[in-house]
Order: sequence, then C-alpha cells, then structure tokens
Amino acid sequence: MATTSVDNPNYYISREQSWLKFNQRVLEEALDESNPLLERVKFLAITASNLDEFFEVRIASLLQRIEDGDRDTGPHGHTPEQECNILAEETQAFVQTQYRCWNERLRPALSERGIRLLGFSELDDDARQFAESYCDRELDPILTPVTVDPAHPFPRVINKALCLALLLRRRRRSSSTYLGVVTVPRSLPRFIKLPRANDSDDYVGLGDLVEFHASKMYRGYEILSQGSFRITRNSNLYLQEEESRGLLESIRAELHNRRKGDAVRLEIEERASSEIISQLQSVFDLQDWQVFRADGPVDLSRLLPLYTETNRPDLKYKPFTPREQRISGKSKSLFDEISQRDLLLHHPFDSYKTVVGFIQEAASDPAVLSIKQTLYRTNADSPIVEALVEAAATKEVAVVVEVKARFDEASNIRWARQLEDAGVQVFHGLVGLKTHCKLTLIARKESDTEIRRYAHLGTGNYNPSTAAFYTDLSLLTVNEEMTHAVHNVFNFLTAYAEHPDYLPLLVAPLDLADRTLELIAREAGNARAGRPARIIAKMNGLLDTNVIHELYRASQAGVRIDLIVRGPCALKPGIRGLSNRIQVRSIVGRFLEHSRIFYFENAGNEEIYIGSADWMPRNLYERVEVTFPVSDPALKARIKDEILRAYLADSVKARLLQRDGSYIRPTAKSTSGRRAFSAQQFLVDVAEGRAQASDIPDSEIKSIRKAG
Repeated sequence: MATTSVDNPNYYISREQSWLKFNQRVLEEALDESNPLLERVKFLAITASNLDEFFEVRIASLLQRIEDGDRDTGPHGHTPEQECNILAEETQAFVQTQYRCWNERLRPALSERGIRLLGFSELDDDARQFAESYCDRELDPILTPVTVDPAHPFPRVINKALCLALLLRRRRRSSSTYLGVVTVPRSLPRFIKLPRANDSDDYVGLGDLVEFHASKMYRGYEILSQGSFRITRNSNLYLQEEESRGLLESIRAELHNRRKGDAVRLEIEERASSEIISQLQSVFDLQDWQVFRADGPVDLSRLLPLYTETNRPDLKYKPFTPREQRISGKSKSLFDEISQRDLLLHHPFDSYKTVVGFIQEAASDPAVLSIKQTLYRTNADSPIVEALVEAAATKEVAVVVEVKARFDEASNIRWARQLEDAGVQVFHGLVGLKTHCKLTLIARKESDTEIRRYAHLGTGNYNPSTAAFYTDLSLLTVNEEMTHAVHNVFNFLTAYAEHPDYLPLLVAPLDLADRTLELIAREAGNARAGRPARIIAKMNGLLDTNVIHELYRASQAGVRIDLIVRGPCALKPGIRGLSNRIQVRSIVGRFLEHSRIFYFENAGNEEIYIGSADWMPRNLYERVEVTFPVSDPALKARIKDEILRAYLADSVKARLLQRDGSYIRPTAKSTSGRRAFSAQQFLVDVAEGRAQASDIPDSEIKSIRKAG
C-alpha cells in the first residue's frame, strides 16, 4: 500500500510557532477562573518571563540568521525572514492578550479581594505621605538621572532593566527638547507594600514612584511626556571554546558581553509620546514590530511578588505533603534500602528529601570512598553542594559543573569556585557539548573485599527548590550493570574516554539518537508482523526531524502512538495516511511537567526508559544526556499504570494538538460519561493516600481505532 511522504513541509510545525502555542496554554491558566486567583497572577507572570527568554534566544537567533544572509528553510519550509514575519504578528497579538488578562480579569478580581496595585494618583493621604518619604529615604540616594545631550550620550541600558524615559524642555533657555533616562533600581522591590489600611493589601509600583520623583530630579526642566520602558537583548553566548585559555574565563567574558547584546525588543508604556518612542526606536535600531506598547505595568513578570508577598492562602493552591520514602524492614540506612531493591521517586509527589538525604548520607558515611556527580542547575544555599563540600574533607569527590547552563552561568561559576576551594575535583564537561545528564555515583566499601557502587539517575536537576514544583523521576539503584555504565559515563565526561558501549544506558551524543530510532522502528516492524506495538512518550519538546520521520513511518505501519509533549512539538498528528494513529497532548497545570518517559510495547515484552533528554536536536546531538531503562516489574507497572495512564486520562489540564497546529481541550464528546479528571491532582491524592491507580478513569485514548 502506498504511503504518504514524510518530507512535505506542510507536515511540520515550526519550533518558534509551537513554542508560542505552549505559552498560550500557560496564559490560558491565568485566564481560567477555576484556578486560585493568586495562582493565576503567577501564571501570567510566567508567560512574561517565558516571552523574555523567547526574545532573548529564539527571536535573537532568527535575527542573527537574517543578518548573516541565511536563507535556509527548516522542515516547515520557512526562511528565517518568513518565520520572523509570522512571529511579529503572533507576538504582538499575544502581548495584547496578556494585558487584557491583567486589566479586565486579574486586576479587578484582586481589587475585589482586597489586593490592590495602585498608581501614585490613587493613593490616599497616609499612603502618599509614606510613598513620598520612601522616595526621599530609599529611592533618591541610588537614582542617577541622565539628560541626553552632546556631553551626555545615551546611557547603556542593561538587559531587561526597567527604565523611565522623559521628554524634557528647559524652562528658561531653549525651546529644544531633550530625552531623559532614569534606570529603576534593581536592588529595591518592584512593588512597595503600603501600610495596611482597611484590611487590604495595597502596593505601589517602584516605577510609579520614580515617575513621581522625576520632577525633583529634573529641576529646571518641564516634563512634557514620560513613560517606563524596557529593552530585551540578544542573550545567546557565542563561545569559541577551542580558542579559549580557560572555559570559566571565557564564560565570564561572554556574560559581560551578554549585557551589551543587540536589542531585540522594546517594551514601553502605551501612554508614552510618539516622540519618545521614535527616539528610543532609533537609539536601539528596532523595527516597528519589535516595539510593544504596554497597556499596564511594563514587564508583567514582575507581578510575581504579588503572589509571593501576599499572605492569602485562600487564593493559592492548597499545600500538600509529599510522600516520604520510609526505611523498611531491617534496613538501617538508605544504602541498606537501595541494596535490597531499586527505588523510584516521582517528584514532587515523592519528597526530594530522599535524593538530598542520599548525598548527605554519603558525605557523612565513613564507608563511602568517593562521590561523583553532575550539576546542571541548583539553588542558592544548596544542601547538595554543602554535602559535597563536607565530603571533600574525607573522600574523593568529583563534580562535573555545566557552566554553560543558559541564564545560570554566573551562579554555576560561583559553585565551581566554591567546590574547588573545598578540594573537590571540578570538571567543566566536554568542549562543544553541554553536560545535561543527571547522575550521582557513590562507591562504598561494604566489606574487606567488596566495594559496591550506588547510583542516582534522574530526569531533573539537583535543585531541591524546583523539585517542589517540577514533575521529575529519580531512580536509586545498586544494579551492577547500571552502576558500571554510569561509571563509564563519568570517565567519558572527565577524560573523554569512550567505551565500546554504555548499555543498558543510552548516551547522547554517542548512541541515544540511533537507539531511539531503532526502538521506534522496532515497534513499526512488530506492527507490520501483526505483533503488539505501541509507543507512549512523555517529554518537554519534540523537534528532531529524524525522530518525527520515524514516528510518521511507525504510524503508517500501524503503531498506535500517544505523545505527551508539554512544550513545542513540530509533529502534526491526525493526518490521514501519515499520522492518523498519533495523538499529541500537552498538560499545563500547577506543576511544570518535566519528566521524560518512553514506553515501548515490544510485542508484549514491554520496555520503559526515563532520562534527561527530550527528542530535540540539542538533546540528541549537542549535549551529554543519559536515558536509562527501568527493569523492576513493580516500578515499570507504576510508571505505566499510575503515571502514564493518569496523564492519558486527563480531561482538565490536557490540550490536544490538532493537525493545523492549534490546541483544544478534550471535547464533551470525548469525555462523555466520564468524570472530570486531573492527572496532577490525582497524583497529589496518591501521595496523600486518598487515591490509587484503580481510580483512574478509562481514557478516550483507548477508543482510537487502528485505521487501516
């Protein structure tokens, strides 16, 4: 039977457009009145932070390609210039929706509940007196007003710093106008909480206070117009590692240059005069589509303090208690427990304290001889780093710190220096490759003749803070085959020593891509032979063309494929003759879906892998990643029957990708006769002992027929 070609550009969605669809799904959570109000404010702030990074990295890359004369098209068939034209319209529309969400939905609802963000003109006498005093005491000493003239060039505006632009005219000597610029201090809170009155939580924006104070800073001038603005700059690092004397020094220099990157976006208050906007546009060399007029606070990501600083638990998600890993039977320690059985943890529903405790116990255990670990991102005051520092006093400790982790470079450099000072052997990975795998390997002397290795392998970073709201999986094992392979991966990272194979691990950039394609092709072969064949894959992004080609071919062969892709997905499902056996869903909710899980039915001999890599080119070819099998039957059953099945049954936070690239919620038809079901809430209930796998309703996924 003839099959449809997999190479048609109409069968692919661009990465950038798909990413914007993801951010739209986050914005839908801000608009969703079933979510607690302050959580909706947080979702809106997240969309703004996401959009910042989109411009800093994705838009900046497209503009760089256009400047370089790049006319290459991606699998979707668009040149960089064509893609930029599409994104110009879509990002402008998105920003308008953000501000409608704030002005028409969130701000009025907050006010009704006694949480008000006030302009200076809205302050009563007591609040105004407090604000004026704050300006004189806290603000004025650290402000630096600039008037742009031949003696004072336009100041260097830091990436994403909030600034105030003013159109000025001298009162006495001239009819000429000048541009004034004041940078709003980053060292002060973006919103200042006012003295409590009438049981309300009132705030005034720091930018509003700078505006009010401007007349005192610009004495002798008439202020004709003013408005807050913000510049977003290209934040890509362009490293030539092979020419660098030292990677840390190279990163440090490029971080300094990043602050000076070309401007890619101007956000400015809508009320600012056209003269101010045109002058700023000229200074930063921006096209019209790169100027975004804000009908409200410039930089909506700064709304987050309204969430964090307002003590209103009634307007937030109900706290829940993660499940603690209990030491069972005769076990005296976590090492004893792991020696008896593999442990699978599903964060944040299972406490991350177990992972931290594993490393802390290793640091203090005199039987432990060495600790090796990768660090991609971690948090301030990290207990994991503290444990590694403690361990270095008595043990061999080696840490691979990825100093090129985007936007965490500066903090990772600090961690690297701190660890080195404590005597830890610190490595910076391999030239040209980021180290993104999540591995810890501990060697422990258990008798005079036996040294045993224990390993932690995960899908998420060693960051206890983000582990509270990212969904990730951890495997703790003493399996000899697995720990030996982890040992070989560390040798690869520290010495570039390649091993013939790393089985049972799949390691990028060595064999993960090829093995992934083989696993998908195997399912296709099983389907053609009439054997059971199915793929369920959960990840953050699906963009690799080779993988998509193989998934299309598997669908054509008769494999049923269920994809759970949180973010961008370039594959188009539901196309007759190509992908009509593929369904793609995205879950956006309380927790950030971050785990990667890959299920292959394999003619009834099921295989499940989890790991650090998405099916994206950067993960498969440009990073050191590790995907690993789960072999324990009970743990495999938990992943399949509790975790994956729950996500496939979600009818509350799921959106289904359509063949035109849009996303829709499950329809009444697809959920008829079923109760509303949220996978994330179900997993919270499981953690607290109120639910079990048998409570998951059958998914409409099961009713998808195998089209012939």
